[in-house]
This record gives sequence, structure tokens and C-alpha cells, in this order.
Amino acid sequence: MGIYEELEWRGLIKDCSSPELREKLNAGGLTFYIGTDPTGDSLHIGHFSSFLISKRLKDAGHNPVLLVGGGTGLIGDPKPDSERPMITHEQVEHNFNALAAQAKKLFGFEVVNNYEWLKEFSYLEFLRDVGKFFNINYMLSKDIIRRRLDEGITYTEFSYMLLQGYDFLHLFENKNVTLQVAGQDQWGNITAGIELIRKKTGKEAYGFTMPLLTKSDGSKFGKTNGKAIWLDAKKTSPYEMYQFFINSEDDKVIDYLKFLTFLPKEEIERLELSNKEEPHLRLAHKALAKEVITFIHGEEAYDTAVKIADTFFKGDIRDLTYEELKAGTADLEKHEVADGILLIDALLELKVANSKREARDLITGSSIAVNGNKVNSLDFVLKKEDAFNEELTILKKGKKFWYAVNFK
Repeated sequence: MGIYEELEWRGLIKDCSSPELREKLNAGGLTFYIGTDPTGDSLHIGHFSSFLISKRLKDAGHNPVLLVGGGTGLIGDPKPDSERPMITHEQVEHNFNALAAQAKKLFGFEVVNNYEWLKEFSYLEFLRDVGKFFNINYMLSKDIIRRRLDEGITYTEFSYMLLQGYDFLHLFENKNVTLQVAGQDQWGNITAGIELIRKKTGKEAYGFTMPLLTKSDGSKFGKTNGKAIWLDAKKTSPYEMYQFFINSEDDKVIDYLKFLTFLPKEEIERLELSNKEEPHLRLAHKALAKEVITFIHGEEAYDTAVKIADTFFKGDIRDLTYEELKAGTADLEKHEVADGILLIDALLELKVANSKREARDLITGSSIAVNGNKVNSLDFVLKKEDAFNEELTILKKGKKFWYAVNFK
């Protein structure tokens, strides 16, 4: 199976600019680019699903260039429903440096910044050298532009297509880039670049897009409880990432394995069968978590994430380090109580119990654990000095409900 057929099987090809691209991809030797704008200082799991294509193509004999748009990031590409907020030059530069370092660490490929060539243009030069090759009717036919016409689109957003089109031309002329790869929402910008190259040079360039990775309801993949899953461990710990993947939707987990891992077809098909016949084992979910976390953070980080998960599920939390405990409770709502409060009063204040009678029954029934110890005394007091690192107290109700407590 050639790389084109593998990408098709994985569901990674949405739009393709030319039938001959199949043969060219399978033959190897193309220089291609994939990019993102530095709207934040970390890549997230949505970027990861796209950027993995660079390694797949590299392994198939192609030459990747990763573009982080320090120039286009000052403008922002049109969103389907609103204009992106402008960010400062300083913030864009900071984000670029962070993303470039992250991308190099993860993938090891060359990273370029389109600010380096876009900053050289004067407005008149850009209109003469680039703008004259773009037909307004052609631009209006692009999906993302057409969708914004009713509520309005600024000239700045409308011009983004010209900037990305020129990026392709610049890389074509200076780095022999003949292929652009992106998410499906960038199809209009890719074809604009292909047209610009053809009109300016008379030569052929190519592009293909990948479907956006989504949840079952069609919403974007990569968020949990409204929070993005970042590749920076300081923003999203490997344990949080583990929980995200282990709780993936059963009917989407095989798609995620195809998009996000390098597991071969035979192994994914075996996991697909297990997901149907023995879903309680969650083998597909565990494989997904292991492959992604190990690729991004390494095997040690994955092992620690599993240790935390297993300990909170069936072990003794006193066996965890303070940092592991913080990671394990990162997603819990943080509560504050007074130092020296009676446990029975704390249960009411934290709404662990709905009445004093229920709180008494929970305690006397040994249904409450404090920092890993069962408590059955109605006189038990929560103290800062007994907290982990004198900061974090962890309550457990029954077998499933956890509460993270700090002291006022």
C-alpha cells in the first residue's frame, strides 16, 4: 500500500487538487509545507492531528517544511462566524518562538516564519506583485468567504487569502515546495496559492486537505469541559491527556487511532474488533492514549499517567507524590474551607452531603476518606497541617466521587 492509499484508508484525504498527486505522493521526493498561525504559545491536539501528516509524508520519502505564520498571525484568518481578535507584535513573536521550539522538539523538521518575507512588502508592491493576480469573483466563490458575506467580513480578513497564497509562491520559488497540506477549512487558500504559482511561473503545484477531526456531534475534537488539550505539559498534564483519550467516544476511537497514531492497519483492525466485541476492556482507548502520550511526552510520562489513574481508581493515593496528586486532581473543582473545620460541616459546605443527617450517615458508615484514610468519627477535624504539602486535602465519597480542598 502506497502512502496515498494509506492516507485514504486512514481518512486523511478530503480534497485533492489533481488526480496525478496520487502517483507523485507514492513516488516520494516532494517538498511540502504545512502551517499554523501563532495564536497561542502551545500547539493543541487539533494541531497534532494535522502536523502528524508531516511525519507520515517524511517517512514516505518527502521533505517537510513547517510554517509558523508570524506574519499572517498578525492578521488572523477568517473564522466561519466572526473576526479573530488582533494580538500584539510582541505576543505574536512570543507565540512564534514557543511554537517553533515545540514543533522542532516533536518533529525535528525545519520551521520557517512568513513574517521574514511578508515584512519586506510595501502596500503598493504587494498590490502590484500579488493582488493583480487575484480575481474578486474567484475569491468570493471560496466557501469561508461566502459564509461570512451576510454578517460582514473586513478587508483585512478578505486579504488573508492573498497572504497565504503568496506564502506558497515564496516557498515554491525559494525552497522548491510544490505541495501544501492543511485542514479542510484551508482549501480555498491552498487553491489560491496553486493558481498564483501557475499565473506567475507557468508551473504546477499541488495541494490536499485533511478532514477536521470531530466528535460524534460534529463539534471540534480536542476539548474537555471547555478546555483545550494542549501539547505543553504545563498547560495539560500527561495525566489529563490520558483521561481525555481513555474517555474517548466508543464510536469515534477507531477514527482517532487512524488519525493520531502510526499503528498499522492490521493492529487497528484488531482493536476495532475488540472495541465491538469486548468494549469493557477499552483496549482501543488504552492504545490511543499510550501511542499519543508516548509520542508527545515520552514513555516515562505515559507510565506516570497510568500510575496516577490506577491509583485513584483502585490504589492508595498516599503512594503518589505531591506533584502526581496535583496532576490527578487538576480537573476537580477546587474548594476552600477554614482550617480546623469539622469534617461534618465541611461535607455540608462542599455539598458532598445535602443535610447534616446525611453527612453523619456518610461518616459513620465509613463512606468518607480524607487523604486516603477512612474516617468514621463525627469529631474529625480538617487541618492544614495534615494536608499534602500543607496545601491539598483530598476527600473521597464512596468509590467514585473526589473533592480537592484547600484551606482559606
